[in-house]
Amino acid sequence: MPLTAFQQTLLADLARERSDGGYLAGGAALHFAPNSARFSDDLGFFHDSLERVATAYQSDAERLKSAGYAVALEVSQPGFIRAIVSRNDNATRVDWAHDSAWRFMPLVRDPVGGLLLHPVDLAVSKTLALAGRDESRDFVDILFIHVRVLPIAALSWAAVGKDPGFTPLSLLELLKRRGRNRPEDFARLNLAEPFDLQSAKTRWLTALDDAEQFARAAPPDDAGCLYWSVSECEFVLPAIDDIATKRVIPHFGRLGGVLPQLPNPVDRDHLTDP
Repeated sequence: MPLTAFQQTLLADLARERSDGGYLAGGAALHFAPNSARFSDDLGFFHDSLERVATAYQSDAERLKSAGYAVALEVSQPGFIRAIVSRNDNATRVDWAHDSAWRFMPLVRDPVGGLLLHPVDLAVSKTLALAGRDESRDFVDILFIHVRVLPIAALSWAAVGKDPGFTPLSLLELLKRRGRNRPEDFARLNLAEPFDLQSAKTRWLTALDDAEQFARAAPPDDAGCLYWSVSECEFVLPAIDDIATKRVIPHFGRLGGVLPQLPNPVDRDHLTDP
């Protein structure tokens, strides 16, 4: 996993005995994945209320100081706290932040990282983040997600469930403006492997074209959902015929997330018959 040895140790110390409901999200959680694209510059812990952000920071800071870490507070405001945590010659940034409890899936537990945001929710959040800013790290992340988690077409369709202010097409219009970074922007990132900008741009434009075609063809009432394949037991970007023949199940998010609701046995038989 592209976390530094120091980040892994720090994460394990923070996750141990955590009982405040906080969970790891952002780049660090995304790049837990094997063969990830880049190293994260920070650890980001998220909480479902403003009050929990403050209490979690206080509790974590006390435990870290007792374990021999130095904690230097940089930013403290309602719903967001940032500190530099160091020990010996190593340091990393740690954020404590507020985020909505609305998500597609329940949190998952990792033996090292503790509670993590589910990969599909990480992917949806990254899609919305890229729509709102043009950061080179987000562009690297979204292409990694497109290959390893779900295609952009599925994510831009689902993301409007988390942010109903968008339609799939209006979200895509913002995404089309991204990815205009220069080579030196990527040189500043701590990447696990070289980044081929020309190849990446070609993949990005193709992904956006595919996403627009899907958004124009998919059932409008399904906007804001992920699609769960019963036969493959995973979220997929379905063919439009698979939606029409109910070979995939629309999966909508809610507070706290929810596991996909499987059809009854009769419906399952129908889903697997040609």
